[in-house]
Amino acid sequence: MLKKNYTATGTKCRVTFHHPGGEQIESVALAGEFNGWSAAETPMKKLKSGDFSVTLTLDAGRDYAFRYVLNGQCWVNDPAADKYLRNEFGEDNSVVAV
Repeated sequence: MLKKNYTATGTKCRVTFHHPGGEQIESVALAGEFNGWSAAETPMKKLKSGDFSVTLTLDAGRDYAFRYVLNGQCWVNDPAADKYLRNEFGEDNSVVAV
């Protein structure tokens, strides 16, 4: 799930990324164009509900490809992404348009 809040000037957007928790999910990280596809740089916070969330401030007016990294090894997409783009590994990346 993606939640977007634009600044008054419209040049920045605070995007909240959300991934549901699960019995087998101990950690979730956000990897994408905004952090060099690092699976460690943007860990998501585990909420009381068991879900995971993180908010980033991104430049408005462009698209950002991203994926969630579950337990440090399983890369998955966001089913609520704005769109999907094929990557060089033959899979799709989630895309958020801001």
